[in-house]
Formats: sequence, C-alpha cells, structure tokens
Amino acid sequence: MALRFSHMALTAALLTSAAFPAAADQVFNRIASFPVANNLPADKDAKTATSSEIITASEDGNTLIYSDSPLGGIGFVDITDAKAPKAGGALLLDGEPTSVAVAGSKVLAGVNTSENRANPSGKLVTVDIATKKVEASCDLGGQPDSVAISPDKTFAAIAIENERDEEVNEGALPQMPAGFLVTVGLKNGAADCATLKKIDLTGLAEISPEDPEPEFVSINANGEIAVTLQENNHIAIIDGKSGKVTSHFSAGSVDLEGIDTKSDGQLKFTDKQEARKREPDAVKWLDNDRIVIANEGDWQGGSRGFTIFDKTGKLVYEAGASLEHAIAAIGHYPEKRSKAKGIEPEGLEAATFGGEKYIFVLSERASVVGVYKDTGAEPQLVQLLPSGISPEGAVAIPSRNLLVTANEADLGKDGGARSHVMLYERSEGEAAYPQLVSAEVDGLPIGWGALSGLTADTEKPGILYAVSDSVYGNQPSIFTIDATKKPAVITSVLRVKRDGMAAQKLDIEGIARDGKGGFWLASEGDSSKLVPHALYNVNAKGEIKAEIALPKELLNGETRFGFEGVTVIGEGDDATLWMAVQREWGTDEKGTVKLVSYKPKSKEWGAVRYPLEKAAEGWVGLSEIAAFGDHVYIVERDNQIGDKAKLKKLYRVALSELKPAKIGGELPLVKKEEAHDFLPDLKAQTNGYVVDKLEGFTFDKDGTAYVVTDNDGVDDSSGETLFFTVNLKAIN
Repeated sequence: MALRFSHMALTAALLTSAAFPAAADQVFNRIASFPVANNLPADKDAKTATSSEIITASEDGNTLIYSDSPLGGIGFVDITDAKAPKAGGALLLDGEPTSVAVAGSKVLAGVNTSENRANPSGKLVTVDIATKKVEASCDLGGQPDSVAISPDKTFAAIAIENERDEEVNEGALPQMPAGFLVTVGLKNGAADCATLKKIDLTGLAEISPEDPEPEFVSINANGEIAVTLQENNHIAIIDGKSGKVTSHFSAGSVDLEGIDTKSDGQLKFTDKQEARKREPDAVKWLDNDRIVIANEGDWQGGSRGFTIFDKTGKLVYEAGASLEHAIAAIGHYPEKRSKAKGIEPEGLEAATFGGEKYIFVLSERASVVGVYKDTGAEPQLVQLLPSGISPEGAVAIPSRNLLVTANEADLGKDGGARSHVMLYERSEGEAAYPQLVSAEVDGLPIGWGALSGLTADTEKPGILYAVSDSVYGNQPSIFTIDATKKPAVITSVLRVKRDGMAAQKLDIEGIARDGKGGFWLASEGDSSKLVPHALYNVNAKGEIKAEIALPKELLNGETRFGFEGVTVIGEGDDATLWMAVQREWGTDEKGTVKLVSYKPKSKEWGAVRYPLEKAAEGWVGLSEIAAFGDHVYIVERDNQIGDKAKLKKLYRVALSELKPAKIGGELPLVKKEEAHDFLPDLKAQTNGYVVDKLEGFTFDKDGTAYVVTDNDGVDDSSGETLFFTVNLKAIN
C-alpha cells in the first residue's frame, strides 16, 4: 500500500471530486457565517477582541457552544435555522476557557486560571445549556487544554498541559511543573468532582520524558483515550476506566519534498526537509483501532500534513506535502509561513454522514478545511472548504448534515475581519468553492495568490490574464486563466523579468494587452519602500522592454495609493493608456481622484478628475479600469469587510467624457453612472462575509464580464479568492 499520495493524483482528485461532482453527489457548501462579536455583552466595547476556538454542539444540534479565550467566556449560537444563525450570548467564566464538550444537557468547559506559566491552575466548569448557568466547578490542579467526553457519556478526559513559556530558555523543555491527564465521572452530564483521577504521563516519551505537555484528547467507543504529547512528539493510549497506559509510541518524522521553506516573496515548491518531527496537535479516533493526528508542530517540528496510525503505533497513512500542494493550487498557501511550518494543520473532526466516513483537516495558516473520505486505508480528498481566518476547532452534526468551524483570529482592532463561526451543509449539488485553481507543472502546483488586475485575450473568449501584487514582490507574475472550465484554471504563468532575472521593486496592480503579444503593467508604487510609480511594457516572454516613470507634475502630492488599473483605448499609433489612481493625492480636489492618460507614441500625459462616493466608514477608492464599447468601467469600493462593507460597485464613464487636460492645470470632472452593485454577488458567492478587495475586472472577447478578488496572499486574510462573471445586460 502506498503511504504517499502523489501530487498529480491529488490534483486530479481535487478537480474531479470537488470541482466536477456528478449530479447526485453529496457535497459540503458553506451556508452561513456568524461573527462572534455579535455575542459581546452589552457593557463591552464593540471592538473588544473575541474569538471562537474549540466548538461543540448540543445533542439536538440546535445550539453551538464555543470557547472564547480573550473574552474569558463561552459563547452560544442558535442554529435552529442553520442558514440564519442567531446570537445566543456569552457566559463569562472567571478565567480563560480553552475547550468545551457536551454531555446531555450540559456543557463542560476547561478554564485556565493560571497566574503565570510557572504556577498553573485551572478548573472544569459544568454549565447548563438551557439556562446558561454554572452548576459545578472542579479544581483540576493545573492548566487545562483539551476536553473530551466518552461516547457513552460516563466520563470526561482533560489534558492538563501546563504549557511551557517560549521566552524561558528559548522555549526548551523541560519546564516544570509537568502536565498530566485527568478523568472525571459524569452524572446526568455534570462532572462529579469526587471521582476526579490524575493520570501520570511522565517517563513515556524519548523527548523530555519528565515534561509531557499533553495537548489534545479523544475517546473511542471502548473508552480508550488517545492523547497527544505535542512537544514530546508522542502519543499515548489510556484505558479510561483504569487510568492505565495501554500503549504509547513516538509520532515519528516525515521526509518532506516539494515544499517551500523560504519566506521570500516567492512561491517555489522545490525545497525539502528530512526527518521532520510531526509534533501533532489534534487527535481523533476514526474507529476503535485507528487514530488520525494533525501535524501542526510546536517546538522543533511540524510536518505540514496529517497521519493515520493504528493504536499500537503502526503507520497506516502519511499525507506528506499532498494537502499543502492542494491548498497551494487554490491560492491559499501562506507564503509568509514558509520558513516556519507552512499550512500548519491544527484541528480535526471525524464523522459519518449518510454512511460515508469523513475526516476534516483544519489548516490554521491557510484557513482551509480539507475534506477526506475515510476509505480505511488511503483517504480520498474530495473537497477544500473556505473557512474564516485561522480555523481552530470543528464540530460535525450528522443528524442535520452540518459541519461547523470555529475561526479564532479577530483582526477587528486593525479594521480586518472578526472571528467567525462558519456553517456548511452536506447536500446534493456542486461545490461552490474553489472558483479558481491552478494546474500542475512537473507534478507541482503553480503557486498563486493576491490577484490584483485582469485583462482578456483579444482572440479567444474565456481566456484571461491576471497579475499578482507586491505580496510576491520577488516573483512578479502574469497568469493565464482558462475561464471556460469550472472552476476556472490557471494554466500557465509568465514571470516578469528585467535582464533575464525576476524584476524587483514592482507592485503590479493593473494589466492590459499591448496589441503586440505583450502587456502593459501598472505598478502602484510606494516611495517609502523605494518602489516607483510607473508603467511597464513587457513582451510575450515577460521581459521588461520599457519602463515609463510618471512626470513630476503627476507625482506632486503622491501617496502609496497609486495606479490600480490600466486599460487601452484605440490601436497602434492611436492607442491611449488610461490608468485609475486609487485615492486622492495631495493636489487632488477633495472627493475626486485622477484618471490618467498616456500616449505611448507621443509620450504625452494627461488626466481628468473622477468623483468618488463618500465613505460610510474607512475610505473609498478605485480598484480597476477596463474599456469596453463606448465606455470605461471602473471598480469603486470601500476598504471595509463583512457587515461594514457598504460600497463595492462598478461605474462607467463614456469615452466622450475622457478629454484629458494637461497635468498641473485645471482638470475636467467626468460624469459617471452606476453599472453594477457587487455587494449582493459577494454575499451570495460562498455565503461567507463580504471580502474587502474586489480588484480585478475585465470583459472577454465575447463581452462577458469577469471579476476577481485579491486575497492578500493569505496574510491577515481568509485567503478566499472569488472569481465570477456578472450580468451587465441591464445597462444600455
């Protein structure tokens, strides 16, 4: 039996199973997204940090309960109508909740009450789900991490991690006091503190055996507890009734090939790591004999995938880099984490839906859920689901055909996305995501992300070209997209070069065909980073043939918010380039930005003024410009996310309005008319929250309008790229 899933087979499985399901196939699609800030108590500031980390569900499947460490409580979500989740409020627990698990009508929460890491303490709290009141509290004698309930509801197991301080001795083990495992009996779902039993886990692992640091627990139908000792790179199996360790073994290591180990502004899956320790976080029983672990890594390892063992430690399956490659193919690879642990699989869920066994693997850094069918041997990847930022926990509710993820990152303080709970339903249909994937070259995916501009092939309908921005500054690229396929496929990539080497100091935000087999590129520029505002003309091989600096009259009052698109009007010697400046520069009249013209033949510059809409919050600017027919079409948007997003629109300006005047003098103000509102599209595409950056727009040869969003290279972003068509037939 092959223990490694080949790259080509993996991509084929993704495309055939996820992208092209048969009419009767059952697939998971997101149906709702709930911002957990909606559960903030009334006396808390709206920007108070919240988080959804570990999540569970009531036995009737109508209520979700999640741990919220920064708030210091647990949150409730009413999902009686799963497509319209409602805030159920939060219960503060005088500490830092780390995990939750349901038994009958109660929810058990592990709560960290430690003053510091050297003096760990914690408690197990029993809460009645209906009344949301604390009914009991057991002293655990240490800092709890994971909590699990036995399938027969007779006992709970709690991993007491007593986690190390990474700033002490550079995080090296051992750091006392040692962690351990706790079991406690349950009566009608409530913890019976008198039955609490401490189970010693020292002396098992080869790595720092005196300091086991247990991380995650899971219990099978036989009452056997599997516990990961993450920093020890070890797994133990314990009989839940006797507390006896019946088996333990090293999680081992993996030889990784075809990975990116350098955080250098490039996506190159050509590196390798030998003997990389797995260091598992989550563990789940797949049946009474097999466990699956998520190899996040913590101290000295992290193997970027997941592994299946039997309970004696025999290796059943190793994912290697296969999941990471599949994630890269959908644009979710977190390049800034390359030198660390890549996609970092952290959470797991396993459940049976309609007779099919599934494994759900949560990638913390890529914000993706890998959905696998459990075959008993090599699992089959069938879908990749978009999640919120940093999925930490998941719960399956097979009785309602639901999967739920808890996504911990809250970037509200910086104007980003809040922490979200996301709901997916398994039903007959087609997978809504991904909407854009990449092909393989020599068995490896074409890495991509941060798409910031679109243009179309002049001869073939459905063939488009996209550029990536400064996120991949050491690998500026032009991607060819075949939009006739579903999902659309990036079939090839052209690297932008200067003297044969990757061009530096570019922030490509716009692209247009030059009529000679090459392209015009608009670079936004940022003088503080020595990136010039400029236009570039590249040939069919990607080599820069001309670099055109902006005139000093235009640069007067410049900011980093420069060109965000380029389009061409006319042909040959009569061609004129038009560029959209994103935001007001110092010399612009308030509430207006420039549309800038440049004639390559005469090297003449000009501009008009464009009126901006007013921002409800944040700022409003331009993201793209595309000529079609008698108009130029302009994407105008605010910089807001989720419910705060109010403006994501397409406007158009008649070509007859584009009468450029000399820059530095009085500029004419053009008239615009609304052509399309993208907000309903962005809300409906995958039922997530509205993303910030709708940055690419173009018309293909047949006049079909295409849109793409910029996922910021999965940096403080969920990584989702939406690529879709819009119907503009209502416009005269």
